Formats: sequence, structure tokens, C-alpha cells
Amino acid sequence: MSEIVINYTEDIVNGTLELLEASPLKGLVKSGMKVSLKPNMVISKPPSRGATTHPEVAEGIIVYLRRLGIHDIEIIESAWIGDDTARVYKICGYEALRDKYGVGLTDLKKDRAVKVKSGQYDFAVCEKAVTSDFLINIPVLKGHCQTTITCCLKNLKGCIPDREKQRFHTMGLHGPIAWLNKAIKTDFCVIDGICGDLSFEEGGNPVTRNMLICGTDPLLLDTYCAGLLGHRTGDIEYLKIAARIGIGEVFGPDTKITGLNAGNKPKFDNRATGAAKRLTQHINEDGACSACYSALIQGLKTSGVAPHEKICVGQGFKDKHGGIGCGDCTAGFDKYIKGCPPKAFDVAEFLRGRV
Repeated sequence: MSEIVINYTEDIVNGTLELLEASPLKGLVKSGMKVSLKPNMVISKPPSRGATTHPEVAEGIIVYLRRLGIHDIEIIESAWIGDDTARVYKICGYEALRDKYGVGLTDLKKDRAVKVKSGQYDFAVCEKAVTSDFLINIPVLKGHCQTTITCCLKNLKGCIPDREKQRFHTMGLHGPIAWLNKAIKTDFCVIDGICGDLSFEEGGNPVTRNMLICGTDPLLLDTYCAGLLGHRTGDIEYLKIAARIGIGEVFGPDTKITGLNAGNKPKFDNRATGAAKRLTQHINEDGACSACYSALIQGLKTSGVAPHEKICVGQGFKDKHGGIGCGDCTAGFDKYIKGCPPKAFDVAEFLRGRV
């Protein structure tokens, strides 16, 4: 049975080292391996905003691997559609990490795509995601306005080309996320639970947890983390599919948990507000990409305006007509908010009647 290790800490680098020392990682890697680290660098916002992986977590992993004789280490990621990975790396402190330790920084948007089959799906995946000797997944524990949560399993969506990210949404998102984790094997996970946003994947409402979590089973970790955010495994479709197709174990009362420094737990309520879920009542979605959907959610939240009709968003509205749309896919509508993706500011201004 797989184990979950948790450390509560404000010292992220040393806390990561302490976490890894209590984990099985040292027995899984070997000197001379090529190791890839996959953080969550979805958007060009600093980790303090609750959307992106703290570079100190990656730094702790790098230092630990170096102690084990592993020097061929590369960080791989692609920002979401509409943002630039190099810019995200810089803003989030990964360029400094590269310069300090001499590790590679790869923009998977520029990587070669290879075809893989997983279940009923034919995926295009970035080559570097499947050619490493050992893949360490470093997601942020946070909410997501379309999939409820995003953690280990969904973080692999950054390992596919932008055009494939768009296609995932047209295929329903949940099934492809689950089956992608059959196509790309995660060897180890270190979850950044320092201050993730519990409602939005793009951050902006960080909640301090001072928590680092690790283990070998991404589904076990995700089903545990779903509970931390107030959700059941059965509430999240891609977790149910992943369990059915054998990605890993589901968290339960017999799961072994090793906890470190429990006295460092924050003393306030960490539950998600559910704001994103409430705002979906104003949306008609069909194949929307996360960046566009998130901009609409954030714009609705910022404006405080309840539109008189549902706003349509997604690739399913291309070449169609309607009342109000969000994003260039709804260019045929009577009124629409331009952009691919649009800015949340523009959505809010549109709703306020200023554009």
C-alpha cells in the first residue's frame, strides 16, 4: 500500500528536504538517472498568488537529488494558452534557480510532439515528458473552476501541445485527463500546498496552509487532497475515471499517513469559498479552454454583475450565433468579449457596460 508523507513548514527549501528524507524517494532513484521536474507554471503570476509552484520546492528537490548523485536534472513545463512559458519561468523565480544550480529549463510549447495511444484516445504528448528516466510531478494544491480541483493528475496537462490542450476541452476534459496519466507515467509527486487558491486555478485568493505532501501514487494523493478542499472523490469525474482504469489507489481509512511538524499547521479555516461554483450559473459552456473559462469566472466575480442571460463560452460555439459570448470562438454572437483568451479585466468592463 502506498504512503502519504506530509510536512507543515514555513521554510520551504528545508521543509522539502525534510519531507523527502521521510519519503521512499531515495530508494527509487539511482545515480546517473535523467530526472525531469514538472511544476505548475500555468500563468505568469508569482507563487504567492496561489497559482504556481514555489521555486523553493523545486530547489529542495534538486538539492536532495544532488546528494544522491543525480545531476542530470531538467525542469519541464508549458504555460496555458495565452501566456508565455519563458515569462512565467522568469516571474516565478525559475530563471534564478537555473542559474544557481545549472539545471535545464524547457518550454514544452517548443518541444517535439509524439503520438501515443491510451485507451480510446490518441494523444499528442511532448517528447520530453515520456523520455525521462524519472518524472517528478510538482503540482499546486488548488481549486479549478471547471474540474473542481487541480493537483497531480491534471498537472500533466502541461505536458501536451497547446492544440492538444484545446482538444481536451472538446473531448470533455475529464476522460482525457485520466487517460493521459496512463500515457505519461509519474514516478513521484511533491505537492506544493503552501498557499494555493482554493477556488481558481489562476490564483488571486491564496489561502495559507504551509503544507508539503509527497508520495508515489498520484491518484491516492489527489483523492486525499480533494478531501482537504472539502470534496469527495465521487464529486470529481476524472478521479472516478482514474480509479476505474487503475491509475492508482483511492484514499481511505487504511491509508498510511506520516505527518511531520503538525504544530506548524495554520490556526484558521482553510475551506474553499465555492465562489467559482456559484458563478457557473451564469455560464453556458461548450468545449471552453481553461484560460478563457477562468477569465470569464474571474470577470464575473470582479464585476459583481449578474448578466440578464447566460454567457456562452467555448469552442463549441464557433460559427454559431447567439446573444452574449466570451472569447473569439463566439465572434458570431450579437455581443462578445474579444480575446483568445480574453482578459478578466475586459470581461468585467464588458459586464459593467463600459465596453
